[in-house]
Amino acid sequence: MPEPLKYSTGKRVLLFLIILLISSLIGAAISMVFVFAGDTGMKIAQGLSSIMMFVVPPIVYYHITRSERRMQELGLRRVNKPWYLFILIGIALMFVSLPVTNQLTRWNEAMSLGGAFAKLEAYLKTLEETAAATTERLLKADSIGGLLLNLLVIALIPAVGEELTFRGVLQQGLTRKMNPYVAIILSAAIFSFIHFQFYGFLPRMFLGILLGYMFYVSGSLWTSITMHFVNNGTAVVLYYLNNKGIIDIDPEHFGEMPYPWLTWLCLMVTVGLIMLCWRKSDKTKKGDD
Repeated sequence: MPEPLKYSTGKRVLLFLIILLISSLIGAAISMVFVFAGDTGMKIAQGLSSIMMFVVPPIVYYHITRSERRMQELGLRRVNKPWYLFILIGIALMFVSLPVTNQLTRWNEAMSLGGAFAKLEAYLKTLEETAAATTERLLKADSIGGLLLNLLVIALIPAVGEELTFRGVLQQGLTRKMNPYVAIILSAAIFSFIHFQFYGFLPRMFLGILLGYMFYVSGSLWTSITMHFVNNGTAVVLYYLNNKGIIDIDPEHFGEMPYPWLTWLCLMVTVGLIMLCWRKSDKTKKGDD
């Protein structure tokens, strides 16, 4: 059973926002020391900023609002049995669902606001182009050392931090107030929105749903952290290998299928893996009872 909380919902929300604001400002101040020190400095600044924005606030928040088992309550606990199955299925989902993610990306990019929202659409596209340019610069790496730094800054730190914040704090907080599946979808929508990339909203929300669901059925953030790291890390490695000329695969289109029926097949396999996890989770709960 979760530990009874010390504060009301309103006070907890306000407390977390205050912690988030203070920590983010400190992170921004520290990052300014590195941000103008070339590409490596920018990556270090990005990593420090991510730590202060997504890693520190959840930990501080849980230390204030809980009196015991703080990290376990946050979600850093053992994966439900059979733990290896949840981890392996989680990793498999990151690859099997890629064609579905790519299809959602195409639909999202084809959306046009137009009319009265033409100026807003132009602004959103500008934000998208700026974010793409920043990502391209962050992914640039010419050595193994650069690749490892990218894996740390772009894959590991965001995987840990974003899962602590969006699944550990947000999803679990929402689950206290509503149906857990509604909480998964709502937290995934917020997770996607916070990235402020309209033309990537649908695929990122889909990713958030998969991460949230696997956290819920496996009972541990270690599952979703592993999945998140694999998702980001795959992109980092592909960009590196492509830039070095070792492979000739466009990372932006990795996982695309030549025929629509293959995408539907991948969707069915994805749903099948999700149902398998649900059945295993249900059996685990019955066994624990």
